[in-house]
Amino acid sequence: MTAMTLQSISSSDIASVRQSHPQAFGSTFSTITRWAIWLSVIFYVIGSLYYFEVYRLLDASGRALNLIAAFFNWEDMGEWQYRQIYIGIAQTLGMAFLGTLLGTVMALFIGFFAARTTMPFVVVRQIVRRILDILRGVDQLVWGLVFVRAVGLGPLAGVLAIAVSDTGTLSKLYSEALENVDRKQVEGIRSTGAGPLKIARYGYLPQVLPIFISQSLYFFESSTRSATILGLVGAGGIGMIIIERFRANLFDQVAFVVLNVLVCIFVIDWLSKKIRARLIGETSH
Repeated sequence: MTAMTLQSISSSDIASVRQSHPQAFGSTFSTITRWAIWLSVIFYVIGSLYYFEVYRLLDASGRALNLIAAFFNWEDMGEWQYRQIYIGIAQTLGMAFLGTLLGTVMALFIGFFAARTTMPFVVVRQIVRRILDILRGVDQLVWGLVFVRAVGLGPLAGVLAIAVSDTGTLSKLYSEALENVDRKQVEGIRSTGAGPLKIARYGYLPQVLPIFISQSLYFFESSTRSATILGLVGAGGIGMIIIERFRANLFDQVAFVVLNVLVCIFVIDWLSKKIRARLIGETSH
C-alpha cells in the first residue's frame, strides 16, 4: 500500500474519505454546538461577575490595603491579654480533639451498619446511610448554631457540632473502607465458627484500622480550623476572641491570633505525619 501525495489527491478522494469517515471531519451541527457551549460559558461568567458586583473591588482596594497594613502594624503589645488568647487557643484545640474523638468512636460502630459487607439487611443499611446524609449534609457552622441554642454559649456546643459533623463523614469513609477489605481473611475467620463480633474484630478491623487512624488524624487537623470558625457563632474557643477583636478594630491582635492558630495547625500536621509513620508504617520519600 502506497501513500498518496498531496498533488495526487483529488476532490473525489476527499469526498470518498469524508463519506466513509464522517466523524473525522466533524459536522456543522457539532461545530455550532461547541461554539454555543463556549459562548454560553463566557456570557455566564461575565454575567456572574456583573451580578456579584466584582467591580466594587476596585472601589474597595484602598480600604483593603489599609486593612492589610493594619494587620502588620502591631502596637501596644504589652496590653494584648496573652493569657486570654492562649486559653482560647487551648479551648479550640480541646474542642477539635474531643469532637473528633467522639466522632471517631461513633463512626467506628455506625460504619459497620452502613457497609454492604457487614450489614446484609438492606433496609437497615439504607436508613443508616440516609441518617448519615443528614449529618453530613448540614454544615458544621449550622450545627454550631443549633447546639449554641440548645446548650448555650461555650465550648460544649463546638464539641457537639464537630462530633456530629465528623460522625456523618467518617462513618461514610469507614463504611467504604469496610466494603473494600480482602474477603479471604474475613472468610477464614468465619470458617472457624466465630460470631459477628469476632469476625468484625479479627477479620475486618486489622485491615481497616490503619485507614481509620489516618482519616481520623486528618479530621483532627481539619476540625482545628473548624473549631476556630465555630467560635464566631458563640461556640467558644479562639473564634470568639477573633470576632471581639474585629469588632474593636484591633486588627493587629487578630493577625497575632491567626498566626498562632497557623502555628498550631502546622504542629498538628507534623505530629499527625509522625503518628501515621509510626502506627501505619508510612515511609518518607
